Amino acid sequence: MTGTQETIDGRPALRFERRLPHAIERVWRAVSEPAELARWFVAPVDWIPEEGETFEAAGDTGRVTAVDPPTTLAWEWGAERYRFELTPDADGTTLVFTHVFSGALGPDWQHAAGWETYFNRLDAHLAGGHLTEEDAHEGIDALMESYKKAFAA
Repeated sequence: MTGTQETIDGRPALRFERRLPHAIERVWRAVSEPAELARWFVAPVDWIPEEGETFEAAGDTGRVTAVDPPTTLAWEWGAERYRFELTPDADGTTLVFTHVFSGALGPDWQHAAGWETYFNRLDAHLAGGHLTEEDAHEGIDALMESYKKAFAA
C-alpha cells in the first residue's frame, strides 16, 4: 500500500508516493502523453498538456492548472484536483500523486485501492509490459480491506 490520507487546503486528499526505477523523462512521458496514459491511467485524456488548456474526459471538463516538464503536472477535473510531482532519485524517479476531493466525497479505502491498481498498471507499462484493468483489479477486495483497516487507525 502506498496511499495515505491527508488534508490539503481544508479538503480531504489521497497521496501516493512511489519510487520508480526509470529516468524522470521516461516517467514524465508516461504521466503526460495521451498515448502513454491510455495504456495505464483511469481514463483517456486528450491534452497537449498546456497550462490553462481545457479537456474532456469521461463526460466531464477538466483544466490543466500547472505544467513544468519534467517535474509537475496538475489539473482540475470537475470539483477535484490532481497532481503529479516527479523528482529525480539516484537512478530513478520518485513519483508523488495527489488527489484532492471536492469535500462531498472524501478519500476512502475504495478510492485508495483503485488508485493503487492504476499505479500497478503504470509499473507494468514502464517495465515494457501491459497490465489490463481487469488483471490489475484481481485481489482488489483484499487491498480495499487493507486500506479500510489502515484508514480506520
